[in-house]
Amino acid sequence: MSKIIRIGTRDSQLAMWQAKTVQSQLEHLGHKTVLVPIKSTGDLVLDKPLYELGITGIFTKTLDIAMLKGIIDIAVHSLKDVPTVLPKGIIQAAVLKRGNINDTLVFKDNEEFLSQRDAIIATGSLRRRSQWLNRYPTHTIVGLRGNVNSRLEKLDTNEDWDAAIFAGAGLGRLNITPENSINLHWMVPAPGQGAIMITALEADEETRAICTEINDEVTEICTKIEREFLNRLEGGCTAPIGAIAYINKEEELNFKGVLLSKDGSKKIEVTKVVPVENRHNVAEFCADYIIGKGGKVLIDQIQRDGKATNIYSTKKLTEDQRLSFNDAVVADSHNAIKISSNRLSKSVVRNEIENVIITSKNAVESLLTNFSAPELQFKNIYCVGRRTKRMVEKRIGKVKHTEQSAKKLADYLVDYIDGTKVTYFCSDLRLDDLPQILTENNIEVNEVEAYQTKFDAEKVDANLDGIMFYSPSTVESYLKENKANGIAFCIGETTAKEAKKYFEDVRVAKVPTVESVIELVNEHYV
Repeated sequence: MSKIIRIGTRDSQLAMWQAKTVQSQLEHLGHKTVLVPIKSTGDLVLDKPLYELGITGIFTKTLDIAMLKGIIDIAVHSLKDVPTVLPKGIIQAAVLKRGNINDTLVFKDNEEFLSQRDAIIATGSLRRRSQWLNRYPTHTIVGLRGNVNSRLEKLDTNEDWDAAIFAGAGLGRLNITPENSINLHWMVPAPGQGAIMITALEADEETRAICTEINDEVTEICTKIEREFLNRLEGGCTAPIGAIAYINKEEELNFKGVLLSKDGSKKIEVTKVVPVENRHNVAEFCADYIIGKGGKVLIDQIQRDGKATNIYSTKKLTEDQRLSFNDAVVADSHNAIKISSNRLSKSVVRNEIENVIITSKNAVESLLTNFSAPELQFKNIYCVGRRTKRMVEKRIGKVKHTEQSAKKLADYLVDYIDGTKVTYFCSDLRLDDLPQILTENNIEVNEVEAYQTKFDAEKVDANLDGIMFYSPSTVESYLKENKANGIAFCIGETTAKEAKKYFEDVRVAKVPTVESVIELVNEHYV
């Protein structure tokens, strides 16, 4: 045929080797080709690890643009560098037979450092970093970027470094594998590692048909599963995810995947072996397994790591609560108040009390710290908040009436209380509304200080979008260490009333729960 296939490639030595390999195979089949070298962002920015650059497809984007502009017909990539979702109009046209899948450790003198507590290992890969620290948690990892030759040179010239990690395929293809090196068979490689990928325009049927002539079906099957696994975990250059699939002599597909925390302290692994004809659900099964074992929490932590906090909670959030925020939210949290139960005398509950007021779960905990449930013989129990009510009814007894705020409860009691006396189990810090309203209406209030509220706020970044408050005390505690900047997201009207003294923008949750405050925050980012 007369068409000359323009082969786009990065201009590094390894990328050129890969492109020339594709060129050789195509020309061996009678096709005319020409190489078109193009420099990528990944080659230009060498002072940061890949995972810190935050760009998907850092080594492929420039070639994608060249293809879409009609400058090249196909692009040649290291498959492990290619995003799992290709740009619209570009598809995978072929993969060559896979080379060495392993990561390779190149070391200075000998391997004795592997048994030592302190050692310095160089790598720019977060996946390699995490797996190494999981195996050798006391070692130090330093960044290493550049082409293969420059990385080898940096290892040689940095006297403090003990070793560096490379892709075995890259070293082998350039025929520069040092004598002092070993394959790390225990380290799970990157999805697609060791494979060369060719992309083409979806609309260019002629070029696509030519590329299928050099496609390796086994490599295609295995790398497709690895990349689907990666895609389902929402990973890329910024997540420490490894995956390898291969077909053995018994025609079984073997798969192993791994997800780690950045520091290597947490690792979730999965393995699966199926007949090759039953391979189609392997990636989905294994990704779901990882997610079910805590992978979703790990990925969320990784994606948020390094981003600036924009929402602060004055109550420590659970992982489930953190995961329920909008993607635009990076939340930090700390308990702004500490609660300590007081020692209560037996005389407090010796006789049956006709009317009791409980306005918080902390008061319930304090009562149960001092007394058993049978000792708490209260005739009428009045509560503030649905959660307090549920806790009281589960652990003490039936609640006669509940309101959303202390003021509303006081107004109700003025009209409907049985008798003229109440016992109010409260904190050393409490609002005056309830006792004041009751006293003004000739209802005697016996206040029992059931617990103490201690301020324990921390100093936070002044550039927050908002702060989440759960009681007037959390507002007061927070402002002892910080200024009133941003939006005050409040759990209820009583908390909002306190926040309005200091914040210009105060918003109140629909129901008094932490989850409802989170919904309030999410609405701000829609």
